Amino acid sequence: MLCFFSVNQLGRVNELLIEPDCSDLTEEREEEDVVEESVEEKRSGADCVSTSTSFEAALNLFHLQLTNEVNSAGAGTSVYLCTDGQLHIRQVIHPEAASKNILVPDCFYSFFDLRKEFKTQFPSFDLKALNVHVMAESVNVPADVPPMWDPSSALDPSAILPATAAVQQVQIMANIILALLSEPNCHTFSNLERVSEKFESGTCSKMEKVCDNTVIRARGLPWQSSDQDIARFFRGLNIAKGGAALCLNAQGRRNGEALVRFVNEEHRDLALQRHKHHMGNRYIEVYKATGEDFLKIAGGTSNEVAIFLSREDQIIVRMRGLPFTATHEQVLTFFSPGDGPKETCPVSGGKDGILFVHYPDGRPTGDAFVLFACEEHAQCALRKHKEILGKRYIELFKSTAAEVQQVLNRYSSAPLIPVAPAPLVSVLPAVSLLPPPCGLRDCLRLRGLPYTASIEDILTFLGEFTHDIRPHGVHMVLNQQGRPSGDCFIQMTSAERALQASQRLHKHMMSSQRGVNSRYVEVFPCSAEEMGLVLMGGSLSHTHTHTHTRGRSGTGLSPPPCLSPPSYSFTPAPPVFPSEAAALYPPIGQVLQIPRLLPTGHAYYPGTAQLYMNYTTYYPSPPGSPTTVGFFPSPSSLSSPGGLVRMPGLTYSSNGVKDLINAVQGYQVRNGSLQTLCSSS
Repeated sequence: MLCFFSVNQLGRVNELLIEPDCSDLTEEREEEDVVEESVEEKRSGADCVSTSTSFEAALNLFHLQLTNEVNSAGAGTSVYLCTDGQLHIRQVIHPEAASKNILVPDCFYSFFDLRKEFKTQFPSFDLKALNVHVMAESVNVPADVPPMWDPSSALDPSAILPATAAVQQVQIMANIILALLSEPNCHTFSNLERVSEKFESGTCSKMEKVCDNTVIRARGLPWQSSDQDIARFFRGLNIAKGGAALCLNAQGRRNGEALVRFVNEEHRDLALQRHKHHMGNRYIEVYKATGEDFLKIAGGTSNEVAIFLSREDQIIVRMRGLPFTATHEQVLTFFSPGDGPKETCPVSGGKDGILFVHYPDGRPTGDAFVLFACEEHAQCALRKHKEILGKRYIELFKSTAAEVQQVLNRYSSAPLIPVAPAPLVSVLPAVSLLPPPCGLRDCLRLRGLPYTASIEDILTFLGEFTHDIRPHGVHMVLNQQGRPSGDCFIQMTSAERALQASQRLHKHMMSSQRGVNSRYVEVFPCSAEEMGLVLMGGSLSHTHTHTHTRGRSGTGLSPPPCLSPPSYSFTPAPPVFPSEAAALYPPIGQVLQIPRLLPTGHAYYPGTAQLYMNYTTYYPSPPGSPTTVGFFPSPSSLSSPGGLVRMPGLTYSSNGVKDLINAVQGYQVRNGSLQTLCSSS
């Protein structure tokens, strides 16, 4: 619908119809856009009715008719649209044009919102309750309601107006505009609404204040999407500069989520209405988020990053998997080889256009970001994906300024070695939770096992050393999902046999009965303390496995998160802080001075061991030995009083006691002591 005015005079009412696209329902045929004008047919009441065969042709015809009639009236070439609300342009025309890659005429990038202008003239009205008929009644403009149409339905954005009602509504809008311009109102239209033509990338400081009512979280994005794809999805809404931040997972890869910051709350609310709209073949979920969430992802404090991202109109490409010895010259040569048939894509700014990512101690991470001057050079660079630099293939991805900040924040703030939780009282002296660095190395660590390897495969691999394994001395390390992690620990009868096994079997091949692939396995001797640390959730640096004498700072160990078997000897737990300091913090001082002991349990969890919170991801499997492979019978008597174990969260579809027996396989269960508790809701 169209109604325009100039010099306080009304022009013609034009009705533009778009024929539905039936190309998917009928046979394909090539035909040019046909535009038909009918001045005689006025069923809807419009002065001119036009029909177009496509949305793109309709937009161009609309702009042509508008400029021609304004020029014929002698009003110049300056044209502004005036709409009843913002949904027509922001939520219909621009998103539809973006999804079909249609260029929108300039007249749709700036317009006046009649409701906001009316609110400026009459502040007492509620903006959300305004519609054409309310405004017409307030300025004494006659508004005849067509039969079979409810005026209240105009508040519903999804409501479809009858053709007659739509034409009449445009005529009423024109009369309201004339009433606002005339005396006694003499209103000046000054609140021009603008639609951003393109998304502007930029940086965001962690010290910047971000309003909670301007941020949304988009979920379900394709992994290869960029900030420009996000801006295209929200086309018609104004995103703040640098306001599209792609989220990364713990491995530094995109997880399909993004945080988007808009210029104000109104645009954020319009973005929430696009919940489950489609980006390609995927629907996108849109939820509210906070300014703190956005700053965690997009905020940064590094001056080096700020200088790197200060260049405008630059395309960023992320390099992953670089050799740790890679230099600026090698990266420049990788993208712009001096000779040969390979494509050349020069890096913008030379060495200044390359940013290597480092750990806090200066070690390279294998990541880098590179700037290119234009989209053409960036696409040329991306075609080098998985080409070789040195002896490694390089992964290339189109990146964003927010991703640069996020990657730098992740590597600059992550500790090199996991540390224990902060103490309850900040003034308390720090206590090391690590096991002693020295110990008898009577255990083996097997690394790089096939994921399908079983205990039988491990025993076959050990060969003659199988007889030197302690009872229940085979421990496979499982991940948080209960699947093999590729590591295994074995308790040997002596340190000499453990050393001989590691020297003879190191990097020998192991095959699995359930798999066709064979892998070489690394075999290292280790101490019982180190084995207990990893089995109970800690981490052990591979680079320190062969070190016999080392300082505490060079152990590569993280604190044990829970208990270890009794054969893993820990030193007695010292008091958390001296008795003199305990008097300053009653009664918490007395509690911390004496570590809390675990109640008496079975042989694998003695009451003398100390309990810590489990915050890591590895768990031990039930232990095995050569004499108890496949089934682990319990001894006739327990070495200590039995303990009670509660197992909440059992599935309703479980097979009862049989599944429970399988779950505790390898541990000692008293006869008749396995009971299940059923409850009904």
